[in-house]
Amino acid sequence: MGQGEEEVTAPASTDGGLSEFPTKWAFDPQCPVREVLDRIGDKWSTLVLGTLANGPHRFSALQRVVADISKRMLTQTLRDLERDGLIMRTVFPTKPPSVEYRLTPLGETILEPLGVLVQWANRAHAAIKSARLAYDANSDGGVVGPGDSVVDP
Repeated sequence: MGQGEEEVTAPASTDGGLSEFPTKWAFDPQCPVREVLDRIGDKWSTLVLGTLANGPHRFSALQRVVADISKRMLTQTLRDLERDGLIMRTVFPTKPPSVEYRLTPLGETILEPLGVLVQWANRAHAAIKSARLAYDANSDGGVVGPGDSVVDP
């Protein structure tokens, strides 16, 4: 830095970087952020990726760990994750053939942000559950009644 130049630092972000996205990203169906979040945001993908973070698994082992997923949904989830380059499928030439799934290097890059999300979910679970109970106790099924505030669009 030369004489007379000031060092400029960006203020610390409290929104996790969301303010850096263009405002149109939330409304554009072709937005790459939405496309990626569609895949990693569903519960099955998250659970499969989290399971594979512990190492390679065969199909039956994945199904045992994610016990409430159907064979059809697990198959589709694995295909989608493989198509997106997040996991790799290896077929071993045995009789019958055995198949193993593992994270790719790209798939490993999702583990850190996914871990942060899981930690947040663990911390926030009780508060969310409480908010749901309060909402359900005070909700009349979405019908606007006297005394309710209504915001004009």
